[in-house]
Amino acid sequence: MSLDTAIAKPHDRLREILSDDLEQVNRLIRDRMASRHAPRIPEVTAHLVEAGGKRIRPILTLASARLCGYAGDDHVKLAATVEFIHTATLLHDDVVDESGQRRGRPTANLLWDNKSSVLVGDYLFARAFQLMVEPGNLRVLSILSNAAATIAEGEVLQLTAATNIETTEATYLQVIRGKTAALFEAACEVGGMIARRDEAVVRALAIYGDGLGMAFQMADDLLDWGGVSGEADAIGKNIGDDFRERKLTLPVIRAIAAADATERAFWARTIGKGQQGDGDLGEALRLLRAHDTLAQTRDAANAHIASAKAALAALPDHPIREMLADLADYVVERLN
Repeated sequence: MSLDTAIAKPHDRLREILSDDLEQVNRLIRDRMASRHAPRIPEVTAHLVEAGGKRIRPILTLASARLCGYAGDDHVKLAATVEFIHTATLLHDDVVDESGQRRGRPTANLLWDNKSSVLVGDYLFARAFQLMVEPGNLRVLSILSNAAATIAEGEVLQLTAATNIETTEATYLQVIRGKTAALFEAACEVGGMIARRDEAVVRALAIYGDGLGMAFQMADDLLDWGGVSGEADAIGKNIGDDFRERKLTLPVIRAIAAADATERAFWARTIGKGQQGDGDLGEALRLLRAHDTLAQTRDAANAHIASAKAALAALPDHPIREMLADLADYVVERLN
């Protein structure tokens, strides 16, 4: 069952129970992305913000706050902050990756230009910092500002490691912790912090967010190869974009580590030098299957999910806690 066709998906159930909060987040986003002097800012931002994203990160902030019994409205500002940070990184990523499509639509850099995407991304980062200051909680400010720095660091690390077949698994894990898991972790952690829960609860939320984010990115990387089966039909999408873009994700890094001289020469040519031809994607898939690295990546994602779910035991007994557990399971269910 795919992410888009599953019935009663956990994030949809969370969206339903948090519908009033989410509507406030959406109103705040629309209000804060406005600009009196530069109409291109809301044009570019609206193109991406309103493109049908699942809002997983702000949902995590709202869910964590409600799970912890928070009854104010500062969690709405923090959820909007998280979404602004995420949207800003997407605008920048599309420029760096020279992407032409996101969420089934042309990217902002394609419709406008790279300069607009970079500068609007900068504007959204600035808006995010304005919002995160408003609750007046220095610990929250520290968590979110550190996450923003970690995201940028992860993106630069990914850029320097790209196409280098010497890239290690440790570097890959550091990259995905920066580019994905850091914001998942912060999104959950600030929900507990704004509710003024004790350190054990806040730490448990952070561990849950980190594990969920790590597994989320590993699953995304694995799905680009067709999941564990390595077949496009199994997941209803084309496969091999990461191979064509010469991205070193966990299945490839482990296959290179296990490669003989001939296989290593293949990876050096296709990933290192970018010399790809007909049949190379099929050969890459054959090597991933031969070294069982697709299944290994699924198992690595499952290990992070197990860590995330174990952390939930320290959280209050609440229907949202069970939905967060289901969300963790859902991230990896589609890989099998």
